[in-house]
Amino acid sequence: MLLALAGLSLLSPAVAQTVDDDRIVFPASVQQGAMVIGKVPAGSRVEYAGRTLRVTGYGSVVLGIGRDATGPVQVSVTRPDGRRENASIAVMPRDWPVERVSGVPPKTVDPPPAIAERIRREQARVTAARTRDDDRADFAQRFAWPVEGRVSGRFGNQRVYNGKPGSAHSGMDIAVGSGMPVEAPAAGVVTFADADLYLTGGTLLLDHGHGISSNFLHLSRIDVRPGDRVEQGQVIGAVGATGRATGPHLHWGMNWFDVRIDPLLVLERAGNGESGIGSR
Repeated sequence: MLLALAGLSLLSPAVAQTVDDDRIVFPASVQQGAMVIGKVPAGSRVEYAGRTLRVTGYGSVVLGIGRDATGPVQVSVTRPDGRRENASIAVMPRDWPVERVSGVPPKTVDPPPAIAERIRREQARVTAARTRDDDRADFAQRFAWPVEGRVSGRFGNQRVYNGKPGSAHSGMDIAVGSGMPVEAPAAGVVTFADADLYLTGGTLLLDHGHGISSNFLHLSRIDVRPGDRVEQGQVIGAVGATGRATGPHLHWGMNWFDVRIDPLLVLERAGNGESGIGSR
């Protein structure tokens, strides 16, 4: 039996265990930038976008829908008995307004060749950290805001720096004062920490398992090291304005491997409401 439930994009272990073990459950539709968690019979083989997904012992799987994805997307499920079925998920398009950012240091917008090479090397290190596929289901927690504040920059919006078009915004900016403690939005393992990247300044990556990770940029302080296990709510650093930043704020981004997803959608799916103000 194949079942698609509209609006279901998060199944915690407790909820997953209440779903009939023989059913395949994915949301009928999601927005661009969504993290999607589905349920399959334990022991199934699940494939999506050319990748074989990890399946938890209770049958949960997670995947990411990119900013520019169009639907429907197809998830292939091979049951333990060999029967194969496809789950079709519609992708709802979103509007992407233009955000104009002025006062950015010119060398971060048009870097000279030596700086451009440094940026390339640093980004390659971050990209490598996102390839991890740990067998941990920290992503199934209800995510919490890492800091409380006004959302000053939204995921996916087209950025224009000092009048020059740049890439789409890869995360969510939360406007808070420098030095404010940053808490882990969910448990995970630190996979990258560097206090001095050229564009992103103090940069920290936290892996939540199965390819889902959070990144925190422009930090003024980093309190954890690669390899550290952290729990939800643990202080991992402090807000700053390092790298390409015009003022103190926390940039919180999320990925499914190399696919960028929207942290605000993850919070909304967790039942924290649709609001520009974080609350815990």
